[in-house]
Amino acid sequence: MVLTNKLTACTSILIGKKASIDGTIMIGRNEDCKASWPKHMIVHKRDEINPLFISKDTKLTLELPKHSYRYTCTPEWTDKDGLFEEDGINEFNVAMSATESAYANPLVLGYDPLVEKGLNEEAMITVVLPYVKTAREGVQRLGDLIAKHGTGETNGILFADNDEAWYFETGSGHYWVAQRIPDDCYAVVANQLAIQEVDFNDPDNFMFHPGIQEFVEENHLNPAESGFNFRKIFGTATRSDAVYSEPRVWIGHQMFSPLAAKDETPESTELPFLMKPERKLSIFDAQAYLSNHYEGTEFDPLGKSANAHKFRPISLAKTQESHVLQMNRKSGANIHWLALGVSAQSTFVPFFSEIADVPAAYKRGKLPAQLNSAYWIFKHASVLVDSHLHDFLPLLEDVQKERNAAAIRMIHETDAELANMSDKNRENYLTTQSNNFAMDTLNAYKNLSLELITKMTDYSALNFNTDENL
Repeated sequence: MVLTNKLTACTSILIGKKASIDGTIMIGRNEDCKASWPKHMIVHKRDEINPLFISKDTKLTLELPKHSYRYTCTPEWTDKDGLFEEDGINEFNVAMSATESAYANPLVLGYDPLVEKGLNEEAMITVVLPYVKTAREGVQRLGDLIAKHGTGETNGILFADNDEAWYFETGSGHYWVAQRIPDDCYAVVANQLAIQEVDFNDPDNFMFHPGIQEFVEENHLNPAESGFNFRKIFGTATRSDAVYSEPRVWIGHQMFSPLAAKDETPESTELPFLMKPERKLSIFDAQAYLSNHYEGTEFDPLGKSANAHKFRPISLAKTQESHVLQMNRKSGANIHWLALGVSAQSTFVPFFSEIADVPAAYKRGKLPAQLNSAYWIFKHASVLVDSHLHDFLPLLEDVQKERNAAAIRMIHETDAELANMSDKNRENYLTTQSNNFAMDTLNAYKNLSLELITKMTDYSALNFNTDENL
């Protein structure tokens, strides 16, 4: 049985440590599904994962290792269709984000169909992240599981630790490759298979299913005379890709490599996977990419151009959450940045990866909306801003700018304190710092919503300009 992707969404970014302004490694992604579909954030304690895993999505049953590591994650509000934990950092400073939905071509799927009861997005974080100590181990564990059990989706998965970042792609039911992101490069990915030429003699930079070359050769799947371009062998290049996917890669190149990308167009079909930025990239650059909606171009859906809705933007109403996992920080305190709801209208909140817990509001949120939930607090402000965008967007932007500056101040102060702090006090301190900032940010958005409601009271259609003498 050939399955289709449930989710044709998400946008990803990976940044090497020499491409960043502070030597950190960053992997980030927008999780896109539904405009109203709450997310939670939780911290799994060590040995909290049941060694017998049964997927609610595909019914795949796995015997997991007895001991699991602590990790952060952002599960769905309901586990009816599975956990969808999506992103996190574990206690050994391994970060993982899953998944970037993609498509494989029908020729490949004819020889290796997607697997109905395989390992899919909803389970990947849960069965991989709590059991690995390096990014490479994460790649290998996921690859081994997919080779054995198969997958029902074509996906990209992001890994990082304090040394390197990797991008992993499944190209059919069982076959996969992964490429290390060079330290001086970045990559942006948007719902297409992205990895290009694979060097099977370079184990430092490539990992892969051990039988993938034989599979491609035996079934005559390589359209080129030489080389092994994974994207061209396993992927697609359709009109849908040109409208839906390629423009999001194009805008990333325009943001970070404008000179090198000056001849690219939004519908280019040969956009490179790896790029060198023309300046060092900061955490706010990664967040800006995930919040981008083609602002400053004719394709911005908030504009009035005839092309305002021609291409699918990166940040859109269906974004459930956006995250950047920032690794290799000098203080040793890595950060799980999380923006709930629409990234362009939310704020990325820094949670240190070593925290013991998150505020109760971040663990709440269901349908219908409830305003004691972090997800719904951010969404509430977002929909109020949408109601009178021209008038209210500057007020939102003021809050975002204040919170961004406050985040950097808090992180700088925290790093300074950690330098002289014993390990036994570290977890409590980082938890307090993260949670206090998270609550301050929620309060800022609550206050913003109250201000917007107050201003909206005079926008009613039931209004009349009365003569001042009456």
